[in-house]
Amino acid sequence: MPRLPACLTALATAFILSSGAVSAQSCGNTSAGFNSWKQAFAQTASRAGVGQRGLQALAQAQYATGTIAADRNQKSFRYSLEKFMQVRGADTIVAQGRKRLARNPEYYATLERLYGVPAGILLSLHGMETAFGGFMGDSRVVSAITTLAYDCRRSDFFIPHAIGALKLVDQGSITSDTRGAKHGELGHTQFLPGNALTYGVDATGDGKVDFYNMTDALASTANFLRAKGWRPGQGYQPGQYNFSVIEQWNSATVYQQAIAIMAARIDQ
Repeated sequence: MPRLPACLTALATAFILSSGAVSAQSCGNTSAGFNSWKQAFAQTASRAGVGQRGLQALAQAQYATGTIAADRNQKSFRYSLEKFMQVRGADTIVAQGRKRLARNPEYYATLERLYGVPAGILLSLHGMETAFGGFMGDSRVVSAITTLAYDCRRSDFFIPHAIGALKLVDQGSITSDTRGAKHGELGHTQFLPGNALTYGVDATGDGKVDFYNMTDALASTANFLRAKGWRPGQGYQPGQYNFSVIEQWNSATVYQQAIAIMAARIDQ
């Protein structure tokens, strides 16, 4: 999910209030100051409750040049809706989504009963983000997200997600080597780490939230949407109430429109 969600989580807001000055003083636009920034950020992370495993992951993080290149070159969200859907393979997502729903209707019905989010929305997000788990990224999540926290462009946004990633390491949900997308998004539906920490659900009951397990990932996605205001039974097309909730997942209008269209085609 390369485009950023429209608003910060409660975790982000609270942390920015307490530590925004740190990022403003020590951010950088090249790799030159990254190691010095990590040393200072370790103190900030420790004060925020990050434990030893998380701090070790921070120490091992490397400046992610691929992440910076991707952040400077986001083109697909400038496309027309038609072009965006073509480039993102909307027809394939719909076809595969329908097959998945037909194979396991009770699974998606259970998620809707629990969270109120229909199958089409979850399947559209799953297909759009990772081709239903086919490719969940090859960038080290901790390195990517800490690089963005260090980068001056949007450090205030990414600092809470960097803290979230380190806490996920503490919890055993990810490691310093866990791979995800270029902006540090992780798992089947590409959660930003701060959101993963806040809205993650252990749907399998194994005592750990695993975003690389489809059951945990989709339950966590549904939980995120419900927490952001999803109203069961309400519509999700433009102009309907739940369309605004899709914005909480991704702020690009063309993305929101594509998800609504694909979801309706899957749900029909």
